[in-house]
Amino acid sequence: MADDGYEILCNNCRSPVSSEAHTCPHCGESLRDGARQSFEPQGSVLGQAIASGQAAAYPLRTWEAPRPSPKPALIVPRTVFYGGFWIRVAAFLIDSLLLGAAGFFLTRLLGAGAPWLTLVGEWLYFSLLESSANQATVGKIVCGLKVTDLDGRRISFGRATARYFAKILSGLILLIGFAMVGWTTQKRGLHDFIAGTLVLRN
Repeated sequence: MADDGYEILCNNCRSPVSSEAHTCPHCGESLRDGARQSFEPQGSVLGQAIASGQAAAYPLRTWEAPRPSPKPALIVPRTVFYGGFWIRVAAFLIDSLLLGAAGFFLTRLLGAGAPWLTLVGEWLYFSLLESSANQATVGKIVCGLKVTDLDGRRISFGRATARYFAKILSGLILLIGFAMVGWTTQKRGLHDFIAGTLVLRN
């Protein structure tokens, strides 16, 4: 400990040296550049101020000042647009044209066995594409739509299958299950409620 009651730290080697020293005896670094850091003993003016709770009257030196906390990132909520009734009708018509053309060629090629293959192909068409990375059939891609779960995430093949077969119920009740898209808050049909899905606009 130096005679005047405190020591300083060398910024180069971090060794304690006397506050009266001009250079560090350990590494030779200059201590008179105004960028050194000191230990204030309890007997010093600052030490007494800290003990008495009056340290606020003594401003911190540059190297003692706390670093400002980074500002939290501003999170802007994303606006969600639901796929309405008519744009979903347009997407369905596009898909129907594609499936109808495929069914026509299968019938010409396979004859009596084509209807069963057409039904399986339609199920796989909707279920595989709506659970794919695109989250949409060809018709929905053209119309800028995608199928998601209630949190906006990609759905599984099983959920897409449940949604496909739930459309049968939507059609059996005089198409009311499909018409529900026109008046429900999130533009959901009965099959969307059953499968827990949404149709969103990209």
